[in-house]
Amino acid sequence: MRKKVTVVGGGFVGSTTAQRIHDAGLADVVLTDIIEGVPAGKALDMAESAPILGTDAHAVGISTASGDYRETANSDIIVITAGFPRKPGMSRDDLLRANYDVIKGVVDAVVKLSPGAILIMVTNPLDAMAQAAFKLSGFSKNRVIGMAGVLDSARMSAFVAMELGVSVDNVHSFVLGGHGDDMVPLVRYSTVAGIPLPELIAKDKLAAIVTRTRKGGAEIVNLLKTGSAYYAPSAAAVEMVAAILKDKKKILPCAAYLEGEYGISGLFVGVPVKLGARGIEQIIEVKLQPEEKAALDKSAASVRELVNILGL
Repeated sequence: MRKKVTVVGGGFVGSTTAQRIHDAGLADVVLTDIIEGVPAGKALDMAESAPILGTDAHAVGISTASGDYRETANSDIIVITAGFPRKPGMSRDDLLRANYDVIKGVVDAVVKLSPGAILIMVTNPLDAMAQAAFKLSGFSKNRVIGMAGVLDSARMSAFVAMELGVSVDNVHSFVLGGHGDDMVPLVRYSTVAGIPLPELIAKDKLAAIVTRTRKGGAEIVNLLKTGSAYYAPSAAAVEMVAAILKDKKKILPCAAYLEGEYGISGLFVGVPVKLGARGIEQIIEVKLQPEEKAALDKSAASVRELVNILGL
């Protein structure tokens, strides 16, 4: 019997995530959105591609405008992408509270129908929304995970591969911290075919890659004008889904609830974790130099500020 994954939010990130899961045959997919017809149409489109792709995974789309999430029952994983983008004139606090209201409604509905599921949070501001889902769901900390580090590390790896003209398969980047301008790309732990980046890239060019990584999302927003990234974010979410469904025990950077690790407590922050069938099965601690620890503490402080606004 195939596994079941619900993707909440039928926008570009959500529908592309659902498509990738379906096309790879990882699981049957339920795509939800509050807009009538959109999730059903996109799911039908996926289903009609199945004979060409050779996948027997099922895809179904439902509107949840009425609050009816019954089709999502008994999901193994629930990926939540629903939320508002930041609009002109909207403050960060406005966006935070608006998306908290969205997450509250979604989490309350889906956890009742899938009490054994694992939640993967994609909605921004990512770390704060993961904290909200954790508190609202009542799930154990290993079953609520934020998608950020996989995306940020992939962006860094792409930029490194571009700079050196090497295969992306050779590049392994490591980004800690919150999903924002204060994220912490660790160049010392990032490698190309096992060779540390500082031995391959000049200091000024490496600094430029770090800056571009931190502003990776904004760069795409500025180019698109009317949207934001969705190919790389969806790919990152699917890598996490695959690691869990296949019980890979794969070490990936994810937003996890820390209870003393890295000197941080009671907060979701991006760190390397082992992902398997139980969700986060281990938090991996690495030794940080003083300047790296200071940067991680600064990133965590930015996350805590958002969490405090929500009273979490």
